[in-house]
Formats: sequence, C-alpha cells, structure tokens
Amino acid sequence: MFSGAAALQKIILQGEGNRVIAVRGAQGVTMEKVVLKANKRDITGKHVKAMRRAGQLPAVIYGRHVQPIAISLEAHTASLALAKLTSSSLVTLDVDGTKFTAIVRERQRNYIKGVLTHIDFLALDLTEKIRTKVRLTYVGVSPAVKDYSAVLVHRLDALEVECLPADLPERITVDISSLKEIGNSIHVREIVVPNAERILVLDDGDEIAIIATLVIVKEEAAEVAAAAVVPEAEAVTPDISVERGKKEEEAAPKK
Repeated sequence: MFSGAAALQKIILQGEGNRVIAVRGAQGVTMEKVVLKANKRDITGKHVKAMRRAGQLPAVIYGRHVQPIAISLEAHTASLALAKLTSSSLVTLDVDGTKFTAIVRERQRNYIKGVLTHIDFLALDLTEKIRTKVRLTYVGVSPAVKDYSAVLVHRLDALEVECLPADLPERITVDISSLKEIGNSIHVREIVVPNAERILVLDDGDEIAIIATLVIVKEEAAEVAAAAVVPEAEAVTPDISVERGKKEEEAAPKK
C-alpha cells in the first residue's frame, strides 16, 4: 500500500494485457504510466488493411539504440489508453516479453472513421537526456476576460524542453489568473515548470505564451470606417458635373 506523494491509484484496462496506472505526484498532478502489450509482426504493405479489419493496430518502435521493430497492438484498448496521453507521456511497450520505454512520436488517423491507423513510438534510454515538446494547459479565471471582456490569444501551446525521460512532465500548467487587465501577458520565463532544477526550457524566456487583448468586431470596424469615408464622398458633390452638362446643353443653339 502506497502513501503520501508516492500514492498510486490504479486504473486497469482489461484486454490483451494492457494496463494504465495513474500515478499521483507530490503536487497532485496525475501522471499516467501506460503499459501496452504488443507482438512483433511480419505483415506489411497491403496486407496491413486485413490486420486492421481483424482489430489490430500496426505500429513501429525506433530509436537511437534500437533497430526499427514492426509491432501490432490490440486496437480498441490501445486507442483508449493512448487517447488520454500527451506527446511527452512515457509508455512501456511489452513486446513478446521485452520491454521498451518510449513516447508517442506520431499518430496516424482515419479522420472519417475517427480511428487510429498507425503509431510511431520513439524508444528512450533512461540515462540519456531527450528534447521534446510538453503541452501547456491553461487553468484558472482571467479577470481581464471576466471584467473587461478581453480575448485570450494563445501564442504557445507547448514548451520545448530537455531532460531525462524520468523527469519529463506530461503537461505544464499555466495559471491565467494573473491576467488582470487588457494588455497583460505571461512570458515563458514566468511559467512555473515542475522539477525546474532538472528540466531545461529551450524556448526564449521573453516569448509571450498568452496575452489578454481586445478584439473589435468586424461589423463595428466596418461601420467606423464607413462613417469616416462619408464626409469625403459628400465633399466631392458629383452633381456639379451633371449641372454643367445640363447648362451647356441648354446654351447650345437649336438646329
């Protein structure tokens, strides 16, 4: 039985030996460790379609110290597990008894059917630092939005970091309650990164992650522009040319 910061809450997904374990850290942030059972596959090319119809999800594992390995996963349970994870979530792949620690590098999807069609896993060496992007999750209530009808413009949705795989956070939370007035912003240097002493943020600290701004509705802007143009149009008084033409026609001798 675990307690304190090491307390574990287990969520078991039954099917083909796949498991998802939710680990609650010291700051209360839930980090999901996924264990997926996979099998090596020899099926490639056009025959992969038949494998998908049989409920299998094709995938590949590759890495700096790993030769590419073609694998297959049970599609339903693997899709449920992977749907909850970010690009920086660690995944343990159990391939016929051999385990690989990896992250999801690419997901291919059939957007018409809404199903995954292929997964690329990047195998990691837990003793070597990696560079990857960690998703930003914006939380809280901004007084600028609540009191002044500001619009929040997200400039960044992820930070690029360098760290050991074990220190890699699934997501970084950004509190937007500091955006009190229009024009307020949050810079990269102001974002609180968990385990900051072990994680190097590669983005420019002066870059703006999110800003509170005021957006003028297009119709209102068009009305303002039209109102500014009307006086100039009236000043032209096109009737003068019409009147001149009329007078010249009246002055002309009749034949």
